Amino acid sequence: MQIYLPIAEMPVSVLVLLGLGAAVGFVSGLFGIGGGFLMTPILIVMGIPPAIAVATQTAPIVASSTTSVLAALRRNALDLRLGLVLVLGGFVGTSLGVWFFAAVRRAGQLDLIITVAYVTLFTVVGGLMLTESLRGFWARRRGRARPARLGGDHAAYMAWPLRMRFPRSRLYASVIPILGLALFVGFTGAVLGIGGGFILVPALLYLMRVPTGVVVGTSQFQILCTSFVALVLHAVQNQAVDIVLAVILIAGGVFGAQFGARAGRNLRSEYFRFLLAILVLAVGLRFAVELVLRPEEPFSIVVQEAR
Repeated sequence: MQIYLPIAEMPVSVLVLLGLGAAVGFVSGLFGIGGGFLMTPILIVMGIPPAIAVATQTAPIVASSTTSVLAALRRNALDLRLGLVLVLGGFVGTSLGVWFFAAVRRAGQLDLIITVAYVTLFTVVGGLMLTESLRGFWARRRGRARPARLGGDHAAYMAWPLRMRFPRSRLYASVIPILGLALFVGFTGAVLGIGGGFILVPALLYLMRVPTGVVVGTSQFQILCTSFVALVLHAVQNQAVDIVLAVILIAGGVFGAQFGARAGRNLRSEYFRFLLAILVLAVGLRFAVELVLRPEEPFSIVVQEAR
């Protein structure tokens, strides 16, 4: 069954998109993070223009983050004060990201920027996560338990000026590094069409030493707010959000996420970290291969009608 995407200007199979949404939703539910980092490159590989893929993917991120935030509120697993600081930085980063997105799109360099950014970000983050996971495997194999990371044990940069108290996260820290982190995640999410959970969650855990119990809910609150702003700005400023594509992906993602969440409850933590690292690294390597392969059509001519 084919359906025409009005903004992407191409026909696609509804069943394929529903299956894709369900598969990515399953992975998102399994690992507890947004699936934008996986969905966006798959859409690009399918032939969806990168600008449309990036902008449209923010809609499923908003939908999945909303359910996560509501669940976190019911469990009292959200630090609202910390979340608001993250949202403030995220708004600035998202606005800058949408502006940068529009600028490189006008310059005709958007495809290259997205590919290079995916290669750099995903190979670095995936490599660090894989190293951390393998160290854990090695330490357990040798019978040595790794020291626990405790909330309240903070690095020197948390004592910078403009300190603020976050009782729910047991933090008394400078807002400067927190705002900087949120700005980076918001900028990256707007440019690459990802929620940024795979960056924000490890950063809150390992750099800010936020207790595990509030990390996911707080990060999802920030991602919800910044992704919503990115969705509106992409739709209004860039006219790049394909609502038909977004609705199909949301429908499939909601279905798949339920099964992923159930499967994730039975996944051991060490395998969880290892599989997530492999997944992130694989996405980065996939784009790295695309950079070095010779395209099938090195040159193309586009004829535009005079206005």
